[in-house]
Amino acid sequence: MRRLAARGAAGDAGEVAAPAADSSDSAQSRSPSPWRLIDLCAIWDAGVYLPSAACNRASSGVARKRLNEAEKLSSVQEAQLKRLEVTRPRVLGSRERGQVPRMARQPPPPWVHAAFLLCLLSLGGAIEIPMDLTQPPTITKQSVKDHIVDPRDNILIECEAKGNPAPSFHWTRNSRFFNIAKDPRVSMRRRSGTLVIDFRSGGRPEEYEGEYQCFARNKFGTALSNRIRLQVSKSPLWPKENLDPVVVQEGAPLTLQCNPPPGLPSPVIFWMSSSMEPITQDKRVSQGHNGDLYFSNVMLQDMQTDYSCNARFHFTHTIQQKNPFTLKVLTNHPYNDSSLRNHPDMYSARGVAERTPSFMYPQGTASSQMVLRGMDLLLECIASGVPTPDIAWYKKGGDLPSDKAKFENFNKALRITNVSEEDSGEYFCLASNKMGSIRHTISVRVKAAPYWLDEPKNLILAPGEDGRLVCRANGNPKPTVQWMVNGEPLQSAPPNPNREVAGDTIIFRDTQISSRAVYQCNTSNEHGYLLANAFVSVLDVPPRMLSPRNQLIRVILYNRTRLDCPFFGSPIPTLRWFKNGQGSNLDGGNYHVYENGSLEIKMIRKEDQGIYTCVATNILGKAENQVRLEVKDPTRIYRMPEDQVAKRGTTVQLECRVKHDPSLKLTVSWLKDDEPLYIGNRMKKEDDSLTIFGVAERDQGSYTCVASTELDQDLAKAYLTVLGRPDRPRDLELTDLAERSVRLTWIPGDANNSPITDYVVQFEEDQFQPGVWHDHSKYPGSVNSAVLRLSPYVNYQFRVIAINEVGSSHPSLPSERYRTSGAPPESNPGDVKGEGTRKNNMEITWTPMNATSAFGPNLRYIVKWRRRETREAWNNVTVWGSRYVVGQTPVYVPYEIRVQAENDFGKGPEPESVIGYSGEDLPSAPRRFRVRQPNLETINLEWDHPEHPNGIMIGYTLKYVAFNGTKVGKQIVENFSPNQTKFTVQRTDPVSRYRFTLSARTQVGSGEAVTEESPAPPNEAYTNNQADIATQGWFIGLMCAIALLVLILLIVCFIKRSRGGKYPVREKKDVPLGPEDPKEEDGSFDYSDEDNKPLQGSQTSLDGTIKQQESDDSLVDYGEGGEGQFNEDGSFIGQYTVKKDKEETEGNESSEATSPVNAIYSLA
Repeated sequence: MRRLAARGAAGDAGEVAAPAADSSDSAQSRSPSPWRLIDLCAIWDAGVYLPSAACNRASSGVARKRLNEAEKLSSVQEAQLKRLEVTRPRVLGSRERGQVPRMARQPPPPWVHAAFLLCLLSLGGAIEIPMDLTQPPTITKQSVKDHIVDPRDNILIECEAKGNPAPSFHWTRNSRFFNIAKDPRVSMRRRSGTLVIDFRSGGRPEEYEGEYQCFARNKFGTALSNRIRLQVSKSPLWPKENLDPVVVQEGAPLTLQCNPPPGLPSPVIFWMSSSMEPITQDKRVSQGHNGDLYFSNVMLQDMQTDYSCNARFHFTHTIQQKNPFTLKVLTNHPYNDSSLRNHPDMYSARGVAERTPSFMYPQGTASSQMVLRGMDLLLECIASGVPTPDIAWYKKGGDLPSDKAKFENFNKALRITNVSEEDSGEYFCLASNKMGSIRHTISVRVKAAPYWLDEPKNLILAPGEDGRLVCRANGNPKPTVQWMVNGEPLQSAPPNPNREVAGDTIIFRDTQISSRAVYQCNTSNEHGYLLANAFVSVLDVPPRMLSPRNQLIRVILYNRTRLDCPFFGSPIPTLRWFKNGQGSNLDGGNYHVYENGSLEIKMIRKEDQGIYTCVATNILGKAENQVRLEVKDPTRIYRMPEDQVAKRGTTVQLECRVKHDPSLKLTVSWLKDDEPLYIGNRMKKEDDSLTIFGVAERDQGSYTCVASTELDQDLAKAYLTVLGRPDRPRDLELTDLAERSVRLTWIPGDANNSPITDYVVQFEEDQFQPGVWHDHSKYPGSVNSAVLRLSPYVNYQFRVIAINEVGSSHPSLPSERYRTSGAPPESNPGDVKGEGTRKNNMEITWTPMNATSAFGPNLRYIVKWRRRETREAWNNVTVWGSRYVVGQTPVYVPYEIRVQAENDFGKGPEPESVIGYSGEDLPSAPRRFRVRQPNLETINLEWDHPEHPNGIMIGYTLKYVAFNGTKVGKQIVENFSPNQTKFTVQRTDPVSRYRFTLSARTQVGSGEAVTEESPAPPNEAYTNNQADIATQGWFIGLMCAIALLVLILLIVCFIKRSRGGKYPVREKKDVPLGPEDPKEEDGSFDYSDEDNKPLQGSQTSLDGTIKQQESDDSLVDYGEGGEGQFNEDGSFIGQYTVKKDKEETEGNESSEATSPVNAIYSLA
């Protein structure tokens, strides 16, 4: 089957040649081609941008100039050239990573991926027919599906198409023919289908809202545009309302609702004061995605301004302002002391009670959200609380997509761009402060409007050829596919015997000229639709070349490059490449020929230089073209600049030595912080270095050496750090001495051209940790005086450290000492715990108080404890350390614990009780362990919790094993949570029984176990015992004993007969044997006594012998009535009795041998 007659058109991205040289003279001397194009199929090799043609920043301007002169530059190439102008390839020696080896690969810039994608698309893109050949219409430009227009402007609905002959246009509105001629306001542009609706003479744009569709038609078919939904932008006014002052308690949460008027498109919301001052937002006060303003907690300073919601409308460029809100904050601390804003415990200082977080938006603990594939997902969590909670985001069962996820609005919002199906799942936000934390789970479902898996492409066939159109799309839910031909449903089109529809595929066989048409594929679901046009054209065209002849392409050594040879023909031509006129076809090995005719050379070598000829052939003729390839050495920086740290006033030299192809012009330039470097009086630029004299702070930054030719470039980066840490502060002074505060003042040192950002005040005390400095507080770099809050009974000494972006200064000289008076402790030790280390003790521990919380000498701790929920007296002891062990305690009993600080000035506040527990022990056995077997497939287990858990139950351990007599299977162990009291075992063997052992666990270990066995399966116990009894040792022994006993009895019986019993013997020598005389098989005769009768209970055969049952081994034969049984342990029950015949035997006239069993009874 043959199809496809076009192999890329001239001017397609990536299928172009390179300029021959840097200068116009060189270009004229080197190449006969009148114009040059840039090869967009760039290669990123070892982190260096190495295009197969001149497309770097230094030469892109030259290339564009020549392209413009030839007027051959496509819009795609123009966009690519703009990208090339801002190229930033490999960087080396960055400040963060230090010096990087030049061979280390660096990721290419994003535009390189885009160019490479363009290159791949050009190798297998849509079919293009030269415009001088007849062809059906093709839509080339149309308005977006959701077309929103400004009501103040004329309406423009675009629709342009190409075809030969040129197509005509008509429109439908709301699926009905739109008669343009009847409406004087509507016109259509000449040689285009674009509609223009003019309102200069009046009219309302809203009257023209609706769904429009464009039809482009010529004699070969009809192409359709998308269904364009026209809407007029709206910016309604804000409703009038009077807003009362909002009264709120300080520290309480607050939401100011915006409720903007609905606009099209939705307006942009922002908050300002009535005087048009922006509202400062932070993690405490911020605007939600819905436009509301949220206060996690209200502070007194929030009353200093009013709050007005503003809506900015896009098309009208107008801003509408809502009437402002005013706040009235009720407070326990009426003075708005600005110094408290930096207080380490601002809320307590203002008398605001601390609260655990709670969510203001969204409400509750869980919510769900649906997002369409390819859109942005925005999740938001806003919480209240005191102090202001922090928000953290997580995804259940995985990590957040780091390449697509970013946090917004002070971490209150999580945005994931370009959502895919992998982004569905459960996300949760965690709001936490020092009082606690809460979480909200958001279940995200990703749906999808239809997207292409295989979009139908134009089909160009020769008469008699076969072909197919394929339309495959995916979505969620799965989209439906509808075929149309020339804008009409395929079902209502005239029948075509050469056409067959198979779901998403149309198959054409033995096509003829009459088969030309334009087919539409419409695939849709509830979230949208896709519409694609694909024409079928039947042509007879000999091969033709579509690119300029005798192109010159220069490439870099060891690069991958591509030689383009766009052609067209129908039937599909066969393309072959030759080098230097040689007869062998180039394909395979280092060469690869693409479907569009391009020849790829995977790694350029010097011997690849030469003239390449491409020849296209079909049954109607052939065409050929030539490309001349020149190979150049790459540009490399072999000695790169290195990161340097320099002091102010010194001289710095940055090296940059380059090796390049001598036939190419080399340009070396420098960038500072990725911007062109201005070479001033203090700098000297040479061919291989850059020298900076008298380094100053402003010289600090990154320096990039760019070595470029018209074909390639190499970059290396180094970072220059100028030392400039601030000098130490000096002249510390203590003033405003008070019992619990003092003012510290200092003189800042030299900032060394790097502004001081912070000051850290440190203190040292000489009682608990003399000589050890601790951070006291931190202040902005703009202040040099601060009031320090002090603790009782501390002999303070202070010093100050200055910080800037470079680092920290040396500490200042210490201040004079200042001692505060003592006082009883105002707090008690924290983190009080009571835990058992053994089963009969409880260890009480706490975090000891430091020097600033001791408040006096001889700090000690009063430890109290008693059993919980009892009225017994408190036990107490005074401890100077941080732990105490209570002995002789019952197992795992709760205790109330209190630890109170005390010094020589008195006791601290009465502490709150903390619940602790004595040591744990092993738990007792689970109660009421029940094993039930509802069927042969499952066994149900149930149990109750242990009567004495003796600690915190951490779970249960179940061990079970299958057994069948002496056969025992592999033991299986299951661990359960402490709340689980049921379990179901799926039986793998319906015959075996199971033995279960269950125990409970605490931190100490597993306790007493309880064992149960599953009941024997119904109607199988007896069978199982018999099947297994023959293998038992006791059974084998029993059988041997019985056999020995029988043998002894037989011997006794024969001895008795031989001693005078009446045993008539036939005279053998006188009387012959009669036929009725019995004879044993072994030749022996049977001795019998006619007077003797068979013993009671014996069984005789017809020949007078004792007849045994079928199996001598079966003990059942010895049971009377078949009731012989075995216990569960295998022991035999019942007496050994003689089995009787079920029917009387006949002909017992013959003699009978005495039954050995009867002999036993006779002896008895």
